[in-house]
Amino acid sequence: MTPREPGDGTPPRLETPDSARAVFGDRLGLAEQFVGLLSTHGVQRGLIGPRELDRLWERHVLNSAVLAEAVPELRGASGEGARLRVIDVGSGAGLPGVPLALARPDLDIVLLEPMARRVDWLEEVADRLGLSVTVERGRAEEKAVRQRLGVAEAVTARAVAPLGRLAAWCLPLVREGGTLLALKGRSAADEIERDRDAVRRAGGGEPRIVECGAGVLDTPTTVVAIERVAPARATRRVAKRDRTKQGETERVESRKSGVARRRNSRRH
Repeated sequence: MTPREPGDGTPPRLETPDSARAVFGDRLGLAEQFVGLLSTHGVQRGLIGPRELDRLWERHVLNSAVLAEAVPELRGASGEGARLRVIDVGSGAGLPGVPLALARPDLDIVLLEPMARRVDWLEEVADRLGLSVTVERGRAEEKAVRQRLGVAEAVTARAVAPLGRLAAWCLPLVREGGTLLALKGRSAADEIERDRDAVRRAGGGEPRIVECGAGVLDTPTTVVAIERVAPARATRRVAKRDRTKQGETERVESRKSGVARRRNSRRH
């Protein structure tokens, strides 16, 4: 049952699907609170469309939460209390970051969002649900934001941009050997085919499609996973070397051309 929010009247009754318990376990109550917030304040503040209410669980919350299957466990000698770091780019209403935080409390999640009103919403949600997440305002493509956030083991994004552009924005936030996890729909294979070169230029490896929640959801979540294989700024350094070589070639050709013109003028 969806909780009542003060001053908002009675929110719509949204039945909790059985699959939600399998995904959230003993944190199901928090997931129900989040759905309640989305169905009331989220709609009022334009974060969720009214027509999406009947699909909040399946299409939005559970669709995001099963991404937990693609996020690895913390490996190596990281020390007591260490948690794997994830940056969620363009969190918006909190998708997929908030459901992921509920399904995987072992993760250290940063919710990155450029719009002030959505940042306020994310902070309110984190406070109400008692989530140990960090909310940051900014865009992944901004140099200052990248310097402030550093890199993470995984970066997630949902319906933010086409794959090639998304890779250029997000891969600089992924540590080498880490993974960009982009939630996509039916267009995933077409986007991979179209943007494979752009992904490689951004420092990514071969994109692969991963289905999450296959044994839980009627329609599994389609995720494009891209490992970061190039060192930070490698593409930029290569491009700079190419431009330098091109400039040197142009200067040599210019000098040769000048010598040739002077020789020709002496002949005449």
